[in-house]
Amino acid sequence: MRTLVHGKTILLIVGGGIAAFKALELVRELRRAGARVLPVLTENGTRFVTPLSLSALAGEKVRTSLWDLEDEAAMGHIQLSRAADLIVVCPATASLIQRAAAGAADDLATTLLLATDTPVLMVPAMNVRMWLHAATQRNVATLRGDGVTVMTPDDGEMACGEFGPGRLPDVAAIMAAIAAQFGPKPLLGRHALVTAGPTHEPIDPVRFIGNHSSGKQGFAIAGALASLGARVTLVAGPVHLPSPAGVTRVDVMTARDMQAACEAALPADIAVMVAAVADWRADAAARKLKKDGQPLPPLQLTENPDILAGIGQHTRRPALVVGFAAETHDLIANAAAKRVKKGADWIVANNVSDGVFGADSNHVHLVTATGAEDWGAQAKQAVATTLANRIAVHFSGSA
Repeated sequence: MRTLVHGKTILLIVGGGIAAFKALELVRELRRAGARVLPVLTENGTRFVTPLSLSALAGEKVRTSLWDLEDEAAMGHIQLSRAADLIVVCPATASLIQRAAAGAADDLATTLLLATDTPVLMVPAMNVRMWLHAATQRNVATLRGDGVTVMTPDDGEMACGEFGPGRLPDVAAIMAAIAAQFGPKPLLGRHALVTAGPTHEPIDPVRFIGNHSSGKQGFAIAGALASLGARVTLVAGPVHLPSPAGVTRVDVMTARDMQAACEAALPADIAVMVAAVADWRADAAARKLKKDGQPLPPLQLTENPDILAGIGQHTRRPALVVGFAAETHDLIANAAAKRVKKGADWIVANNVSDGVFGADSNHVHLVTATGAEDWGAQAKQAVATTLANRIAVHFSGSA
């Protein structure tokens, strides 16, 4: 059976980390899928795998240096950077990510990355604290903003004994990410507006009304729509998540900020309103409210604008409006009523009484005018992929 990578040429850059040994397995799987693999091994990578083993599996010469006289006589690194259909960096160490984000060209790997207009997929692997460090997250955000696809590492036990995000994803997941680079783009030419995360409504300069939304589901949906070719505007509340590849991100704080950003993003073909918008706001005090033994003055609340309803009833209403319903009871009935009241086409409903906020999985139902579908419990990324594909199907008959 032919795969999406059959006949493709993959330039594989192997970085210097303990996860480099998995690159050998990746080479084997790519060859089995019918791809040609051109291997590049960094100097530090040679400390974990040998050029001989990598060459034997790839069936190609392994490049290790920018200063190879034979290869560079005809600017070999330039030819190599243009010879591939996709460049994969696996493992992408913190150092490789940092140097690529800075536009460095101080060895063969970084020079190849700078000298190409070929799509790039980076597969990070590093210590959990290195991955979570603000510098690494800034570098990842920079690369994603430049159009590089950066996978999210897996959670698990590190070689150093620590536990958390930073493990190289399974080879099957890497193969799926590579295949996605060559998949169809059914939403090409469509503009999608996605909202994600909470809003924070200040009470005073240090306190706010908010909720526990992490933004993970909305960010995953934005990335999934972009992977299908859509131009995506992501309006994000106050969350600390790296921007998905190929997505234009607008950061906001309050519900009114989010409403203004959504208005500014129109017209759009698709609106997926995932954000958990605070229903009320307060007249914020100019100074911090102090505990001084006196009763706290009554908190006067004002209802915030209904962003989903505003989009659903807008004069420039997107062709498809998808809302989210976070419920604690009567899930389907409440979601169905919300769909009609807000003027949405679809509602994605989930029960938030079971710890879904901040988690990596979700159990959702898709509620439409014709009924409800139970999608079961699955990873938020899988929910995003399923929804994006359903949206693509919806538009498949549209001009």
